Amino acid sequence: MTAAMATAGSGPAPVDFSTAGTATPSTPGEGRVVTRAAVRRMVQRWSSAVPFVAVGAVSIVAGGLVAAVARPTGFEMGSWLAAFLVLVAGVAQIGFGAGQAWLADEPPRPDTVQIELASFNLGLVGTAVGSIASLPLVTTLSAIPVVLALGLFLREVLHSTANPRWVRVLYQGLVALVLLSTPVGLILAWLRHG
Repeated sequence: MTAAMATAGSGPAPVDFSTAGTATPSTPGEGRVVTRAAVRRMVQRWSSAVPFVAVGAVSIVAGGLVAAVARPTGFEMGSWLAAFLVLVAGVAQIGFGAGQAWLADEPPRPDTVQIELASFNLGLVGTAVGSIASLPLVTTLSAIPVVLALGLFLREVLHSTANPRWVRVLYQGLVALVLLSTPVGLILAWLRHG
């Protein structure tokens, strides 16, 4: 009985995962260079996403806490604030930051990340304060830094060649949707409090 016949019924042949995702090296050590470059690229991109993930995660927890105390305390704007914290300051922010980090052809520069993070969150804090305090002018002025940040998020991936294409289109569409929904939110703020 041959070795091939002995292993024929014992399942699939083992797969060597140590070379998965790397180019076949033509010279010794070349595969390691590709792997190290890929790891370095991933770490570099992750570092630009971390601030958005951290602030977004804190916002999601804050939104949950607001939701927990809104009804028992009679906080009228509690459900709106909880949804705003979870969906916009949390989920959307994580998506925008992480999406930009992985979809842009080059990782965003640290100063761009700082401007996006500061602008987006300054605008969100102003929006929350303006809405809770019934000050539509504050809400309106707070839209300016949010629009700036959204424009930067969009710019960073606008000409991206990242694959798959549908992920790029989805990301760009979501940023554009939030950007275009900003005037709707402002109109509602003025109708409700103006």
